[in-house]
Amino acid sequence: MRRAAEVWPFRPTVRYARTLAEALRAETIGGIVMLTATVAALVWANVSYESYAALRDTKIGPVALHLDLELVKWAQNGLLTIFFFVAGLEVKEEFVHGELSNLRKAALPIIAAVAGMIVPAVIFLLVSWGAPDAGRGWAIPTATDIAFALAVLAVTASAMPAALRAFLLTSAVVDDLGAISIIAIFYTENLDLIMLAIGVLLICLYGFLQYKRVKGVWIYLPLAVLAWYFVEVSGVHATVAGVALGLLTRVWTDDSEERSPSEAADHYIRPLSAGFAVPVFAFLSAGVQLNSSSLSGIFSDRVVLGVVAGLVLGKFLGVFGGAWLSVRLGLARLSEELHWRDMAAVSLLAGIGFTVSLLIGGLAYGHDPQRADAVTTGILAASLIASVLAAVLLNLRVRNRRRALDDV
Repeated sequence: MRRAAEVWPFRPTVRYARTLAEALRAETIGGIVMLTATVAALVWANVSYESYAALRDTKIGPVALHLDLELVKWAQNGLLTIFFFVAGLEVKEEFVHGELSNLRKAALPIIAAVAGMIVPAVIFLLVSWGAPDAGRGWAIPTATDIAFALAVLAVTASAMPAALRAFLLTSAVVDDLGAISIIAIFYTENLDLIMLAIGVLLICLYGFLQYKRVKGVWIYLPLAVLAWYFVEVSGVHATVAGVALGLLTRVWTDDSEERSPSEAADHYIRPLSAGFAVPVFAFLSAGVQLNSSSLSGIFSDRVVLGVVAGLVLGKFLGVFGGAWLSVRLGLARLSEELHWRDMAAVSLLAGIGFTVSLLIGGLAYGHDPQRADAVTTGILAASLIASVLAAVLLNLRVRNRRRALDDV
């Protein structure tokens, strides 16, 4: 006889939850959920912008702790910390076990990623030169959205060599590390050194406990929340705490363990990030009114035009040019499985800014709602253009590869 705890509906519910969580670990599903949230935000904002804005700007949280924030701020400073914690885990894994563990292999994606941050920023500044507050937004086109980019690659070109996905993932991981560094250095105001020092001490304690093999989620969870709080109230963007905690999570497996703490954390937290944190952030950040005025602003507002040019053109030139130059100078080599046309297609994918670009756009122009909405429109338009162009080129590459194999 089965135990009472195992009878329906408990077992189907658990099985369904596990199936859902497993699906959310796949880039394709995560990208679809995020896209659905974005479309929902756009529909609501264009049907009733007042009610959407009222929800987005609703304040909740304890005033005494300085956490009476709008919902959109909770999404930016709270939920995205979960996303960046997962990004920190990915960076650590790449440095220890992945492509970044080998300097020769890492040179290609690292140089491509660095060039893919510098060139878009330069193009943005050139296009937006002289526009009011243009200098605040230079970092917006420097970021690549890992989830969306990998989702487009998985949907349109799953037959492409694994080396292409490895290049995109590794360069996007380096890109994320660069983006969070930019946020910490250039978008920090009113710094409270005492609060920051406490936050840093708590993050160091987390790392020390990881080093000492201390186990127990109920030790680390309160510690992580406290670290997040003190970094948040210090004036440094709280997502920095998420990346730092991810980087300090142990990636080595002991003899008594089936998987490392990093693998375990990724297994449980990635579905939360992909299925809730990022979609909610997208929903609360992407709702802009799409009318003739806002769409024409893409071409008339030089800041918005700079964002579009930086993401679509700058990312392509930076990533592809950086990869080509690193091979040309003998600093790296291209995998025998890949052709430069493949690299061109995946370089276009790097122009999908979305999550981090929306975050930086909000930090740069949050004081000016009209400009912030215009920049959001530009980010969405650029990400759509980059997605379509990359999907078309990737599809052509898949067909050409199949044709070449058939001829053999």
